[in-house]
Amino acid sequence: MENAPPPGAGGPLAGVRIVELAGIGPGPFAAMLLADLGADVVRVDRPGGAGHGIDPTRDLTNRNKRSVLVDLKAHDGPARVLELAARADVLIEGFRPGVAERLGVGPAVCLARNPRLVYGRMTGWGQEGPLADRAGHDIGYLAVAGVLGMTGPPGGPPAPPANLLGDYAGGSLYLVVGVLAALHHARATGVGQVVDAAIVDGAAHLTTMILGLLGAGAWQDRPGVNLLDGGCPFYAVYRTADDRWMAVGALEPRFYAEFAARLGLPPDAPDRDDRARWPELRPGRADGRRVLRRPVAHRRHRPLLHHGRAPRQRPRPRPAPAR
Repeated sequence: MENAPPPGAGGPLAGVRIVELAGIGPGPFAAMLLADLGADVVRVDRPGGAGHGIDPTRDLTNRNKRSVLVDLKAHDGPARVLELAARADVLIEGFRPGVAERLGVGPAVCLARNPRLVYGRMTGWGQEGPLADRAGHDIGYLAVAGVLGMTGPPGGPPAPPANLLGDYAGGSLYLVVGVLAALHHARATGVGQVVDAAIVDGAAHLTTMILGLLGAGAWQDRPGVNLLDGGCPFYAVYRTADDRWMAVGALEPRFYAEFAARLGLPPDAPDRDDRARWPELRPGRADGRRVLRRPVAHRRHRPLLHHGRAPRQRPRPRPAPAR
């Protein structure tokens, strides 16, 4: 095993033992979150690495984890993982449906060895259903879930939001919530269970509030025309005088009043709640250049500015609970 910070040194999950069958994307991120909270995470790496093409020392999702190299296709590989599972509280895997079972480390055999185990599964389409055996990526899950169609400019193509909404929000975070709920149940009853998290399900669930607004007639089923998708002139992004971009969010009336006063909007300016006149509140390029002079932070500078770090330091996601 490689060197790592002392396991369980602090945090609300101190003493919780987690086995992560290494992969890419949402599974490792979920295990990282649990490690950040103090869990002792042992990552089971495969020979040749996870296959995402970056130096493992640069992969921030590996932080606060220990690792052990196991070839699950070797004759003794599954037995080594089962030994770890027998002593663990949680196991996380992100294989395609049926792969863990074929390798001999599926939920049935693991729970037989450790009835208190919480077995977390991360897939794109779920363990069952017409798409279960299909390969997929974040952009496809968001498209099927109806999330991708909420992004982008009016009349333009949807804008893929990196892999944040699908893999990490709809996948990792839902897996972590399920694992923590199942862990609570296991500690109270002594009975473990399987947590089946599918990215397409989590991504669709993220739209709950928007679907409620749609049903209430407060949201239009097209992008770039609504309160929170860039259609609102006081919740949007504008070009600045130096040809960069500034994010504006003045939703509440008192914030809007302050914003309007600082912009010097005339008393006869359109009312903020008159959606039919929203286009009149949008400045032309000349107005935008005159009023919006300070650029929004670049994505590489944002963590540095927020945490006051020196620009030469490599940024790391923060905050993470103190270990």
